[in-house]
Amino acid sequence: MNNENNKQNQLQIELPQEVAQGDYANFAIITHSSSDFIIDFARVLPGLPKAQVKSRVILAPEHAKRLLGALQENIVRYEQEFGAIKIPNQGPRTISPFPTGKGEA
Repeated sequence: MNNENNKQNQLQIELPQEVAQGDYANFAIITHSSSDFIIDFARVLPGLPKAQVKSRVILAPEHAKRLLGALQENIVRYEQEFGAIKIPNQGPRTISPFPTGKGEA
């Protein structure tokens, strides 16, 4: 394949300025149906009884599995460069930094 074909097959991704800063999330809730995976990203703050969802991402099952693979690959690379990621005092499936009793993946 020549360079002209490579340029035509490249996907260009636009990152609008209002999205580029991102939203901080330290809590995720994952649900699914037979056709979709839904990931709600929220921010939990100590002492506050409510977590506000900052972003919702809806994925087809195939894309959810691709995301899982990409996260696994990137965590391996991160840990090779920076060391093991430690999750203190958390159950194996809890994805909140604070004890909440909710939000298991």
